[in-house]
Amino acid sequence: MSHVRKDIRDNIKATLTGLATTGKNVFQSRVYPMHGSKLPGILLYNRSEETSYETVSTPRTQIRSCEYRLEIYVKGVANYDDTLDQICLEIEEALYTDLTRGGNAKDTRITSFDADFDGGGDQPVAVCTLTVEVMYQVRENNPDISI
Repeated sequence: MSHVRKDIRDNIKATLTGLATTGKNVFQSRVYPMHGSKLPGILLYNRSEETSYETVSTPRTQIRSCEYRLEIYVKGVANYDDTLDQICLEIEEALYTDLTRGGNAKDTRITSFDADFDGGGDQPVAVCTLTVEVMYQVRENNPDISI
């Protein structure tokens, strides 16, 4: 069994793989740089998680709110804002088709958008970040089974 957080991350990757603009360029990593054939592409990783308790008796029921980051990379000299917006559109449409992330979550929300640009290199790289909040529920002694 794997942690529900991983199951949700795997579901997000599967959901975003095959989008019209990014295709198979979806990677669960924040360590390796995005370049060349990986562009346009998406990096997916966990940022943080908060836990609250719904019950008092053990094993307690936890409500977890996990923040996933989607970093979207586009290379080009023009229209990169349009391309980023197109990819965000495709991501939003795909994510909102199943708010339960395959039955593992209670809710999925995109909570923020941020963009940045790097003019270094042979072509500028535009990057935007979508923050996706996923709420799920587990028992404290069983984080591999959503309830």
